[in-house]
Amino acid sequence: MKKILIIEDEESIRMALEDDFLLEGYEVAIAANGIDGLSMADDPEIDLIILDIMLPGMNGFEICKALRSKNNQTPIIMLTAKGQEIDRVVGLEIGADDYITKPFSPRELQARVKSIFRRIEATSEVNIKDVFFFKGLKVDFKQYECYKNDEKINLTLHEFELLKYLIRNRGRVINRDELLDEVWGKDVIVSPRTVDTHVANLRKKIEKGPENPQLIISIRGRGYKISSG
Repeated sequence: MKKILIIEDEESIRMALEDDFLLEGYEVAIAANGIDGLSMADDPEIDLIILDIMLPGMNGFEICKALRSKNNQTPIIMLTAKGQEIDRVVGLEIGADDYITKPFSPRELQARVKSIFRRIEATSEVNIKDVFFFKGLKVDFKQYECYKNDEKINLTLHEFELLKYLIRNRGRVINRDELLDEVWGKDVIVSPRTVDTHVANLRKKIEKGPENPQLIISIRGRGYKISSG
């Protein structure tokens, strides 16, 4: 599960962001001032930082510079005031990965976060291996082939892409909207029930007992995740 650190002094914004990220299946840590935020940002379990510029004790620019000077490369999205273009420019120059201007929509911020995580995944040298194994299941990402107890399983393209996306994001809960965007595409209008139908079909094909799935786990009210067991 990805962990997000929110460094924001406005309580209403801080609480709203925390609720949004928890709903999306992230683990969340929060800090209400710059000094606490800098200390918490050194936690190696933090995967991304949402960093406001105007903070008591230490501003966002100072925090960003301090982290980068210590070679802490945790991705940073800076929150800037409306119309303050110079803040955005400075933020990117000192090492921020992205910025978003207040007021912003939760969906836009979530999209920025997901974009950064996808970029990291694509460039990481420790990316997922070409073949995934799980209790008799074998998924070959290069060959687009799936085997269950050495018997080839025929998956549709969307079934395979859905399974691949879940596996590549193993360890976190993924909601239906994200799965629709990433597997079917942002410009394709389909019902969230489409995800449930494809998951059900996948379970029939790859799970030992579809009625008691061991690989693709449902999280009520939130989405799906791949078992870590």
